[in-house]
Amino acid sequence: MGGVAEASVQREVVLLGSTGSIGTQAIDVVRRNPDRFRVVALMGGGSRVDLLAEQALDLGVEAVGVAAASSAQDLQLAFFAEASRRGYRRGEFAVPKILAGPDAASEIASWPADIVLNGVSGSVGLAPTLAALKAGATVALANKESLVAGGPLVLDALGGNPDRLVPVDSEHSALAQCLRGGRREEVHKLVLTASGGPFRGRSRDELTEVTREQALAHPTWAMGPLVTINSATLMNKGLELIEAHLFFGVPYDDIEVVVHPQSLVHSMVEFTDGSTIAQVSPPDMRLPIALALGWPDRVPLAQPPMDWSRSQSLTFEPLDTVAFPAVDLARTAGRLGGTAPAVFNAANEEAVAAFLAGGLPFVRIVDLVAEVVGAHEVIARPTLDEVFAVEREARAAANRLIEKAGGRPVAAGGRA
Repeated sequence: MGGVAEASVQREVVLLGSTGSIGTQAIDVVRRNPDRFRVVALMGGGSRVDLLAEQALDLGVEAVGVAAASSAQDLQLAFFAEASRRGYRRGEFAVPKILAGPDAASEIASWPADIVLNGVSGSVGLAPTLAALKAGATVALANKESLVAGGPLVLDALGGNPDRLVPVDSEHSALAQCLRGGRREEVHKLVLTASGGPFRGRSRDELTEVTREQALAHPTWAMGPLVTINSATLMNKGLELIEAHLFFGVPYDDIEVVVHPQSLVHSMVEFTDGSTIAQVSPPDMRLPIALALGWPDRVPLAQPPMDWSRSQSLTFEPLDTVAFPAVDLARTAGRLGGTAPAVFNAANEEAVAAFLAGGLPFVRIVDLVAEVVGAHEVIARPTLDEVFAVEREARAAANRLIEKAGGRPVAAGGRA
């Protein structure tokens, strides 16, 4: 299966979250492979209109979107300012269509294209994922919340064709690659690897005085604050556990998490004959991004390979579920199914926001999420509106617990 294609048709790509980490690295992949990919539309953050305008001009896109309606004029002004700075005259560049407002992401996701890379953060990424699938595009998914919050909806939208949903997260990309090594009935177990974050090896008691600055100091990856704190609590691994179940249809009992501090083995698949296949590469997101855009073909020189001439060690440790209970909690939420994972994710976002604002101790993040999930009445087959309603309820419940504990709730985001 797969391999390096001798020749390939240029794919038209839509990038959601183009000004973020995933988006900027995706653009780097596209620029180095102009014969394979062409970006036709962008969606970026309203706070970075200068960068968004620069990207739009560089790539010659047809449409650009921003979530805040108030940012539309700022983006237009930034676009013309950037064109003027480059010395362009009217008629020497194409002015993209600008879409703004709460529905802009879904409109951009529906833009005619072969593949939509969803690099948006938070559950606001769910509606664009569904819109892209409805429009017939393949979705390269870097937005965890699409599957975690809306798993049943996304699976239904695939219409029985799972190949239209391709993982971008390094762990799930690794699993997808390893699964090529055998038939589905030969798979015994999926093994997700975790760096262990900045507090690997600490007991729960040693985590009680963790500061914001310490939790944001990840030893391997440079990420946004929410993802970085999720890595510190190992909540990210819990979210990835739910994703792995939904991506690959493997039961929760057959998905394991192990700690691998070097972050070189991105995940593994154990087969029924006792063989384990691992995907190994330096920690660089350009590889899974390039593979997702080119799937099932590999993109040559996506990133530098491992240097096998250098001495190095690969170590693995069992997960301490007492100090880091997030993975077990995610397994519980996943087994409950329906709206439980959406509640799990939404409550966590509020708890992380409160921790970052100084209103909640680090060790209380997962405890608070467990309380909210435990009190939730699951809806087995929710509609999109029900998912959003449940999320709002979960955020409100989390904030009530934060206030009760003496902290001050801080809105983390999600859908208004």
